[in-house]
Amino acid sequence: MRKFLDKIFKNQSLIYKSFLYIASVCFIVFFFPKGGQFKYEFQKGRPWQYENLYAPFDFSINKNKADVLSEQKQIQEEKLDYYKCDLQVFQEVSASFEKRFPVIFSAERYNPQQIVTLRQTANEMLDDLYEHGVVRTKAKGRVFKDIYLVKNQEASRIEYNSLRSIGHLENSIDAYLKRRGLSSFASSYKKLFSRLIKPNVSFDKDLTQKALESELSKISHTRGTVAEGELIIAKGEVVEAENLNVLSSLKKEFESELWADNNFYYIMSGYTVLVALVLMMLFLFLKKYRREIFENNTKVTFIFFNMVLMVFVTTLVVKYNEAYIFVVPLCILPLIIKTFFDARLALFVHVLAVLILGFVVPNSYEYIFLQIIAGIITILTVSQLYKRANLFISVGQITLIYLVGYLAFHTIHEGNLNNIEWFALGLFLLNGMITLFVQPLIYIYEKIFGLVSDVSLLELSDTNSKLLKELSNKAPGTFHHSLQVSNLAEAAANEIGANAMLVRVGALYHDIGKMENPTFFTENQITNVNPHDEVSANESAKIIIDHIINGIELARKNNLPDRVIDFIRSHHGTSTVYYFFKKQQELDENVNVDDFKYPGPLPFSKETAILMMADSVEAASKSLKNPTFLVIDEFVDKIIAGQMAAGQFINANITFKEIETVKKVLKQKLTNIYHLRVEYPE
Repeated sequence: MRKFLDKIFKNQSLIYKSFLYIASVCFIVFFFPKGGQFKYEFQKGRPWQYENLYAPFDFSINKNKADVLSEQKQIQEEKLDYYKCDLQVFQEVSASFEKRFPVIFSAERYNPQQIVTLRQTANEMLDDLYEHGVVRTKAKGRVFKDIYLVKNQEASRIEYNSLRSIGHLENSIDAYLKRRGLSSFASSYKKLFSRLIKPNVSFDKDLTQKALESELSKISHTRGTVAEGELIIAKGEVVEAENLNVLSSLKKEFESELWADNNFYYIMSGYTVLVALVLMMLFLFLKKYRREIFENNTKVTFIFFNMVLMVFVTTLVVKYNEAYIFVVPLCILPLIIKTFFDARLALFVHVLAVLILGFVVPNSYEYIFLQIIAGIITILTVSQLYKRANLFISVGQITLIYLVGYLAFHTIHEGNLNNIEWFALGLFLLNGMITLFVQPLIYIYEKIFGLVSDVSLLELSDTNSKLLKELSNKAPGTFHHSLQVSNLAEAAANEIGANAMLVRVGALYHDIGKMENPTFFTENQITNVNPHDEVSANESAKIIIDHIINGIELARKNNLPDRVIDFIRSHHGTSTVYYFFKKQQELDENVNVDDFKYPGPLPFSKETAILMMADSVEAASKSLKNPTFLVIDEFVDKIIAGQMAAGQFINANITFKEIETVKKVLKQKLTNIYHLRVEYPE
C-alpha cells in the first residue's frame, strides 16, 4: 500500500493532467449540439463538388425564414382582438338608474304622461348603450376593425365601432334625443347618465395572445416534399436559392434522423475521439516545445480553462441563436495567451479552439477561415499591451479583417454587394467592443492564477513603489546598484529578443534582501568602518548568502509575483562567496566550500541568465581603478567566462551566440558609464 501511495505521489502531476484532459473532453462534448453531422459541405454561390445527389428518403422541404416571417406578419396584422363583457355592471347600473331617475325627473317638474315618456326613452337609451357594451375610451386605429366580444363564455364577432365610449357619452345622448325629438331634455339626460354609466367591456390581453399563438402555431413550415430517389442537385451545379433550400431541408432531416437512440453512442464516441485528438495535440505541443509550461500545472490549467471557456460560450450562442455566432470575441483567446506566454503558443491554441468549433457552427469553412485570419492578425499586431493605444489599434484591425472577410464571402455567394446584412456587420463591431474588455480580464486572471502580464510589470517597475522606496531609504547603495543593473540587463535583453520588461523588474528587486543588513554590503558602507571585521569569515559569508532568503521572504510578504521572485532566487546561482572562502581558507585549509556557496537554483531562462551576468559585471566594475577599453573588455570576458566554467548557465535556454551578444552590450554600456574617450596618439 505504501509503495502504491508513493507511486501516486511521484506521479501526481501527470495524474492531474490526465484528469484535466478527460474532464475537458467530456465538458466540451457534453455541450456540443445534440445532432449528427451532414456528410456534405455546401454554400450558396459555390458549385456542388460531389457526385449527383439523390434523395436517400422522403422528406419535406422547409420554407425559408423570410417566408415564415411574412406569414407570421400577415397573421399578426389580420388578428382580431378579444374583449370581455361584464354583465354584472349592467345590473348595477340598472339598479342605480331606478333610484336616480325620480331625482332628476321629479313629479314636481313633470306631469305623469311626460314622466312615462321620459322613462321609456331613458330605458331605451340605456339598452342602446349597453347593447354591445361600453368601454372607457376607444383605441385609435381599431374603429373600422372587427373584434370578438365574449359574453357568458361565448365569443361573437362585432364591429368595434358598435361599442359605446364613456368619452363620447354626451355625443351619443345628443344624437339619440335628436332622433326622438327630445333635444330640449338633453341637459337632464346628461345629468342622469353622467354618473350612472360605467364601462363593462375591457380588452382581454391574455385571450388575445393565446388566440394569436394558436394561429401562429398553425403555420406550416414546409412546402412540398421530395420523394426518395429524386435528383436533388447534379455535380457542378451552382448551389442557389431553390436547391439551397432543398439541401438545407435534407441536412436538417438527416441530422435529426441520425441522432436516434441506436446511433447516440456512436455519434458521441466520434465527437469524443475528435475532441480528444485536438486536445492531445495541445498536450504534445506543450510537452515538446514548452516544457516549462507543461511542468507547471497552474499554467496548463489556465490554458485549458480559457480554451474550454471559449468553446463553451460559442456553443451556448449557437444553441440560442446561430445568427449571433460572430458576436463571441474569440480573438480574446490568443490575446490572453500571448500576454502571459508567447505568440507561437497563442496561435496554436487559437487554431485548435477554432477546429473544435468547426463541428458546431454553421458555414464552418467561412467561420474557420475568418477566425484563423483574425487570430493571426491578433498575434501580429498586439504588442506592448500596457499601452492603451496599442489595444485600440489592434482591435480596430481585427474588426476590419472581419468586415473585409465577410464582404468578400458575401460577394462570392451573391455575385455583388447588394443585400448586405447590416445586422451581421453590427455584430462584428460589437465583437470588437467586447474584445476591449480583455484588460480587466487579464487583471482578474493575474489574481486567480498568479500570472504576470506586462501591465503588472510596468506597475512594479515604478521606483516610487513602496518596496523600492524602502530599499532606497535603507540601502541607497544597493538601490543605485539595482538601477544600474536593470539598465544593463534591459539593454542586453532587447538585443537578444528576451523579455526586457521582465528582466528590468527582476533586476530592480533582485537585491531587496540586503535591507536586512545593509551595512554588510560594500555599496552601502559610507564610512571606513567595515562590520565584517568584527565577525568571522563563516558568519560574514552566511550574512551575504542570507540576502537571498531574506529577499524571498520580503518579496512574498509584499506579494511580488513568482516570476519576479525567480530572479531573487537565481541571480547568484550556486556560485561561491569567494572573498570570504579564501579568507577562511587561510585560517583552515580543510574548510568546506559548500558552506560558502549560494543555495541556487541556477538561472533557468534567458532573462535570469542575463541578470546574473549584468549583476556580477556591474558589482565588480566598482573595483576598477583606471578603466580603459581594453581593461573593460578583458574584465567582462573574465567574469562571464568564470560563470560559464562553473556551469551556471547549463539550465538556461541561452546560446553561446546570445551570451557573446550580451557581453558586447555590457562592454558598451560600461564604456558609456565611465565616459571613456578614444586615446589619441601623443
